[in-house]
Amino acid sequence: QVQLVESGGGLVQAGGSLRLSCAASGRTFSSRAMGWFRQAPGKEREFVAAISWNGGNTYYADSVKGRFTISRDNAKNTVYLQMNSLKPEDTAVYYCAADRDPFLPPGGSSYEYDYWGQGTQVTVSS
Repeated sequence: QVQLVESGGGLVQAGGSLRLSCAASGRTFSSRAMGWFRQAPGKEREFVAAISWNGGNTYYADSVKGRFTISRDNAKNTVYLQMNSLKPEDTAVYYCAADRDPFLPPGGSSYEYDYWGQGTQVTVSS
């Protein structure tokens, strides 16, 4: 089992930055790919970024490529999402998720992830 708790959300002006953190409990965190997803009001949940279990591979949605960076610290059981050059359209609740099985490659479908945090709100004002 993996339990996830996100933090770091907030209100920021367009062009600003935020860093989200996702703290995980459970001994298998370091062997699982991790993902970040987001859901804006009235919209479907969408993929943002993913990282392999060892941090060697990352994968981004086109809408955030070049602005967001996903990373992880397995010693701290934490995955991060550094968000730069934020835009109003980045406003959403952001969720971190852990892959359903260890050592799978990171993917962009929510169906690949079995463990989810409660989400953290990010609001970007124009």
